[in-house]
Amino acid sequence: MAMADPLLDDRFSIDSFHRDAFRLVQPARNGHRAGIDAMLLAAALPDEFCGTVADLGAGAGAAGFAVAARCRQASVVLVEQEAEMAKCARLSIDLPHNAQLRPRLSVIEADVTLTGGQRTAAGLASDAFDAVVMNPPFNKASDRATPDALKRAAHVMPDDLFERWIRTAAAIARPGGVLALIARPASLAPILAALDRRFGGAQVLPVHPDAGRAAIRIVLRAQKGSRAGLSLMPPLILHEEDGRISRRADALTNGRATLFAG
Repeated sequence: MAMADPLLDDRFSIDSFHRDAFRLVQPARNGHRAGIDAMLLAAALPDEFCGTVADLGAGAGAAGFAVAARCRQASVVLVEQEAEMAKCARLSIDLPHNAQLRPRLSVIEADVTLTGGQRTAAGLASDAFDAVVMNPPFNKASDRATPDALKRAAHVMPDDLFERWIRTAAAIARPGGVLALIARPASLAPILAALDRRFGGAQVLPVHPDAGRAAIRIVLRAQKGSRAGLSLMPPLILHEEDGRISRRADALTNGRATLFAG
């Protein structure tokens, strides 16, 4: 649900999520606008999660806000390189409607792929986070490109994206910390390669538009330092035969359920 605000010009909209549990400032006509992917990513963390979370490539902050709204003892750092999207995240934090979440949300304007001292100087210290979530760009450069530079930055991935992003996640997550990500099924091979010797016990959950079609997304959760093997979880079916959103998908996208047990 979008709404107007007299303090914002028409370049921005304010959108409601989790049945108005929080509101998000987003670009109205350019850039990436959050949807179901961010909500499913947030649902990868358990209800009882109470640690610190880094939302890498946060955009306007949808996934991080969704974690903070559902996990009421979690603190979330939204990490975003693009200045306009980081501005949206800060404006969202300052919305009166989000006052209860404000003390547990902050923004770092930085490149996710920074390493070493540069990463630490940006505010992403080693072994600092209990969980890292990410919804990285998943379109190949060869896919049909958008003329919108801000949207292209959010959607198009370089060949080594998962290696670089998961390297950062491994550096900033505490031992035993959780990584959660959402991606296209075609990206599973490079994701698993990047997890090697960093995160183990990966649980992969396929997301299908309906019961008769192939998965369009995977949600993956893994643990830093775990030696457990890979698990393929029961799928999430988004829509019933009549086209209506499934009960489980509705609960997940509105902050009333979690994807993984425990």
